[in-house]
Amino acid sequence: MSRGVRRAGAGQGAAAAVQLLVTLSFLPSVVEAQVTGVLDDCLCDIDSIDNFNTFKIFPKIKKLQERDYFRYYKVNLKRPCPFWAEDGHCSIKDCHVEPCPESKIPVGIKAGSSNKYLKVANNTKELEDCEQANKLGAINSTLSNQSKEAFIDWARYDDSQDHFCELDDERSPAAQYVDLLLNPERYTGYKGPSAWRVWNSIYEENCFKPRSVYRPLNPLAPSRGEDDGESFYTWLEGLCLEKRVFYKLISGLHASINLHLCANYLLEETWGKPSWGPNMKEFKRRFDPVETKGEGPRRLKNLYFLYLIELRALSKVAPYFERSIVDLYTGNVEEDADTKTLLLNIFQDTKSFPMHFDEKSMFAGDKKGAKSLKEEFRLHFKNISRIMDCVGCDKCRLWGKLQTQGLGTALKILFSEKEIQKLPENSPSKGFQLTRQEIVALLNAFGRLSTSIRELQNFKVLLQHSRCHCI
Repeated sequence: MSRGVRRAGAGQGAAAAVQLLVTLSFLPSVVEAQVTGVLDDCLCDIDSIDNFNTFKIFPKIKKLQERDYFRYYKVNLKRPCPFWAEDGHCSIKDCHVEPCPESKIPVGIKAGSSNKYLKVANNTKELEDCEQANKLGAINSTLSNQSKEAFIDWARYDDSQDHFCELDDERSPAAQYVDLLLNPERYTGYKGPSAWRVWNSIYEENCFKPRSVYRPLNPLAPSRGEDDGESFYTWLEGLCLEKRVFYKLISGLHASINLHLCANYLLEETWGKPSWGPNMKEFKRRFDPVETKGEGPRRLKNLYFLYLIELRALSKVAPYFERSIVDLYTGNVEEDADTKTLLLNIFQDTKSFPMHFDEKSMFAGDKKGAKSLKEEFRLHFKNISRIMDCVGCDKCRLWGKLQTQGLGTALKILFSEKEIQKLPENSPSKGFQLTRQEIVALLNAFGRLSTSIRELQNFKVLLQHSRCHCI
């Protein structure tokens, strides 16, 4: 090779290296520039959400999740997939969920009714059991006999028409308590065809999407040349508000889950001791605007939109918990009182947020059409909750079920405003109620979103540091 050719090659290599450094230094600013500003379909900006979450919500919701009432979640991880033959459960050790022995569960949680968060008798002939529950403190001791009868009627009430999720039967022998603090959501190695089939079924069959329109980065989609997903977003923008919201909620949930996996990644394992932490490469692969052809920032914006939806639900459901009749009962009277105080404090913060999503803009057309669309919306989401039983990794299934149920509970709340406003102070309501399972899922799901936004801030800092080191 001639000296001139070598010089030319060296010059080209140096130019490529400089270009790489410029690109790497530019990427963080691109991420920040694209995940900012006012969100579509609402009047809230991302910076306001970041500040509100960091200084008001995150420290308190994290503390709440550590309380006994919220750390134990009863779930059935053995329900068969209702849509296709299962591939068999993941054998990766990090997919395993360690159930909590009954002896470790607080007595008040175990004593509670199988499907209600307050201890009640399930039969009018079992008033003695109801009286015993009264002594345990699950029911306010000042209740009249009439109110006790109302509790019994309430326990029988079938509110399945209000549910956006397929709830596990907590009385099933296969349902077990799980300590969420001992089984954290993080990267397990579960991926490939099994995982893609779950998400593909969610997006392709349940997001009101025609099969002819392919979502961006779908590995099952045919090559579309230079499209880069523009045809998908042209289609999405042409949908009614309700269907756009549905897609954004699912996309936001997907983004949140991916952020948790990136932030709690198995970095190394030495002598059987794993080291977990943020994985920059994985974060860029999933969210960087260059690597995702602009799709990553859109997904992160949908995370913020989902946060707004659940934040609004918490502000709306506050009156339900502010009643003296509601106890977050575990059997530890002092801690139970502190837990309720902390929860009400969080509700006060949610009410103070100045830029809430206006759910009244949804299903606001003619009554018949709005009712039909709402029911379609509910059934599509309920179907997604059933797909969670098709997840092959137990830990992914656990957190998928919990976060889906939490979002489903938030939707149930948003569309039950009139019933919540009519709640009696000292007796249960047939019009609206929440099971303990729903309450635990609602607050933990919102806690996961709060953590996602906090983790996103951490990744931005790490990206800035990497940019400084590259320059």
